[in-house]
Amino acid sequence: MHETTFALPRVERIPADISRRPSRSAPNDWRQQLPVLSGRLLTLREVRSEDATELLPLLAAPEVTRFMSPPPPSVERLVAFVETTHRERRAGRYAGFAIVPHEIGRPVGLVQLRQLEPGFATAEWGVAIGSAWWGRGLFEEAGRLALSFAFDTLGVHRLEARVAAQNGRGMSAVAKLGGVQEGLLRRALLTADGNRVDQVLWAWLADEWRARTTTTGQEEELWVH
Repeated sequence: MHETTFALPRVERIPADISRRPSRSAPNDWRQQLPVLSGRLLTLREVRSEDATELLPLLAAPEVTRFMSPPPPSVERLVAFVETTHRERRAGRYAGFAIVPHEIGRPVGLVQLRQLEPGFATAEWGVAIGSAWWGRGLFEEAGRLALSFAFDTLGVHRLEARVAAQNGRGMSAVAKLGGVQEGLLRRALLTADGNRVDQVLWAWLADEWRARTTTTGQEEELWVH
């Protein structure tokens, strides 16, 4: 997949009783601080302002930006983006994780989860990983961690992903994670080079994901701190 969109959900006026209502099955504390999610190869922890220096060169590389929206153009702008994600997390609308391989202890990518409707019942996710780390199993493990967090902690019912139709690697990755291909979004993505490309809409449903992880036993490999 190796793609994400550097955009936050449109802030809408939501009745106070709804905006303060916890997400279904979600503990209140994720809004205060995201948990650290650990697997065999990597850790997902909340993206930090100091990550910008490490992440920007990786996410701005042409081979990475080919299939995603333009990243912030400077470290300062990326820091501002990260600070905005923290405000959105406190509001209960967003979760942004840095992908940190155990072997180096530094971030090499980003996972974003943002609500598409109040309460995170429907959400969207995106992933970007530096090209030097492609093909090492990081996407699959980061994806499983993020999916489990979305369904088990955020209380997501339906999770969507949009993958550029030309991104064969990404299409294979989301299929391997159990995503269902639902449709074609024509010229839906404006990429960093100014082109408009088609995207394929993929989705997961909470009950299907739980059935899949129960069958495969994948959840045994995941730890939450």
